[in-house]
Amino acid sequence: MKVYAVLGDPVEHSLSPVMHNAAFRAMGLQASYHAFRVGINRLRDAILGADAMGFGGLNLTIPLKESAMAVVEPDETAVAIGAVNTVSFRGGIRGHNTDGVGASLALKHYGVNVKDAEVLLIGAGGAARAIAYQLSRDGAGIVVTNRTPQRGMALARDLGLEFRPFGEIEDLVRGSDVVINATSVGMHEGDPRLFDGRILRSEQVVFDVIYSRDTELLRDARMAGAKAIDGVMMLVYQGAEALRIWTGREAPVDVMEAAVRAALRV
Repeated sequence: MKVYAVLGDPVEHSLSPVMHNAAFRAMGLQASYHAFRVGINRLRDAILGADAMGFGGLNLTIPLKESAMAVVEPDETAVAIGAVNTVSFRGGIRGHNTDGVGASLALKHYGVNVKDAEVLLIGAGGAARAIAYQLSRDGAGIVVTNRTPQRGMALARDLGLEFRPFGEIEDLVRGSDVVINATSVGMHEGDPRLFDGRILRSEQVVFDVIYSRDTELLRDARMAGAKAIDGVMMLVYQGAEALRIWTGREAPVDVMEAAVRAALRV
C-alpha cells in the first residue's frame, strides 16, 4: 500500500484526499491519500520523513509551496514559478508545479481560450505565480495586481509581466476579458469583496481558484451574466497531473470531479 498526502497549514478543508482516493479506487491502485497539518518550520522534516517512510508522493498547499523550493530538487517549471505543489520520490526528492497546468486545463474545459485575451490576475502567492506562468505561455496578456504591492511587483518582474496597483482594480476589471482571483479572499463567508461586482459584464469570464464554497465573486459574475468558473476543475486537473507524475498513468478526471462535487454538497 503506497501512501500519499497533502501537507498544509491549515489543511482540514482540503478535498484532495476525497479526490485522490476516488481516483486510486477507479485505477485499481493499492494506495491511500491523507492530509497532514504541517507548518513551514517543520516542512523539511515532513518531506524528508515522507521520503524515508516510502511515501508515493506529496502535494503541498498554503503556506508551503514557496518554502519547499529549498527542500526539493525543483524541475524547470517549479524553478520558473518559484513554488512547488507536488513532490515525487522516484530518483530523488523532486519538486513540480501542476497548478498552472490545472488552471489552463480548467479554462479550456469550460471553452475559454486565453490566447490574446486580456487577463487580470489578482494575487501573488504560489497559485498566482503558477497561473501567470502557464497562461502567459498560452498567449494571454496578463496584468497582475495585489493588495501587497511588493509581492505583486516581484511576481510581475520575475515573469516579465505588467503590475498595476490594487487601487486601480475597478478600472482593471473593466478592461479585462478574463478576471482571475488567485487569492484566499472568499474562502470564508463574510470575507470582504475584492471589488464591486456590479462592474462585471456579461461578455467576461470570472475564474475563482477557491473551490470550497460558492464565493461572492462567482455570485456577482453570474448576476452580471458573465461566465463564472469555480476552482473545482483546477483542483481536479492539477491533481490529475500530479497522479501522472507519481504513477505514469492517466487519471480518471471525471471520477475525481464527481468525488469533489459530491463532497462539497455534504
